Amino acid sequence: MIDAEAQALRADTRRRWALALPAVTIIALFSILPLVVVVVYSFLAPGDFGNVRWQLSFEGWSSVLFERDIFDDTVSLSDAHLTILGRSVALSLATTLITLFLGVPTAWFIATRPQRQRAFWLFLITIPFWTNLLVRTIAVQEMIRADGVFNRVLMGLGLIDAPVQMMFTNFAVLVGMAYVFLPLMVLPVYAAIERFDFRLAEAGYDLYASRFYCLRKVSLPMVRPGIIAGSILVFVPALGAYVTPRIMGGGKSMMLGNLIEMQFGQGRNWPLGAALSLTLTALVLIALIWYTRLTSGGRNRG
Repeated sequence: MIDAEAQALRADTRRRWALALPAVTIIALFSILPLVVVVVYSFLAPGDFGNVRWQLSFEGWSSVLFERDIFDDTVSLSDAHLTILGRSVALSLATTLITLFLGVPTAWFIATRPQRQRAFWLFLITIPFWTNLLVRTIAVQEMIRADGVFNRVLMGLGLIDAPVQMMFTNFAVLVGMAYVFLPLMVLPVYAAIERFDFRLAEAGYDLYASRFYCLRKVSLPMVRPGIIAGSILVFVPALGAYVTPRIMGGGKSMMLGNLIEMQFGQGRNWPLGAALSLTLTALVLIALIWYTRLTSGGRNRG
């Protein structure tokens, strides 16, 4: 009897592994294997015209933070890379804050509409997902370029005499990313607000609590998981953004994704590009660990 049960258990385990085999194969081929290649390339020497030379080298990793002078061979901090890294983190945080400032009221407005109207407002929020990211970014560019809609309106109202140069600046990149990633903030916050029991806030009002006190002590703690999830959904892709900084920032406001592309392209330094890619991955993992600790801490306190 015991042998029959053990055989049935082994057969069930084999069937489960057989069913999971396609998914495991896809994950190994398209997720793990490319990451292994990037890790290996980061510890190799750069080739003369791109590619790599198969000899162990830490030059790629050292070049992330340091640079070697071509004349006296002295080593110093790489100001360009540190500037781009700092700009990437700063613009990603600023994008997260802007989308949070705009997304929470928007999500609250949608969640407090009558049930029949919510689908319409959610439909409007998801319309940008139907359009290619490049097209959306170019649309923003047409709005804020020197002869774009924004400058024409200001000049027509007599507020300015000459166009304001906004393109190819950090401001342009920030505007573009805030527009692109705003729906990623609205949707999870809306989902959290929709589950919120508004009778709790009404009970607070009945106990003579002010609206600000109810917002701070009742409403925000209840929708906190949605706010944290939306912040992560915005910060992570913003940190590795490529298309929007490339179009809106040009070569003046380069971000980490653009620097990585440059090393694999014009720079022909694949080990440095691989090391920068892993640095970006590490920053994303740090953000995800922070998110996990925040959410788990909130559940433990609850």
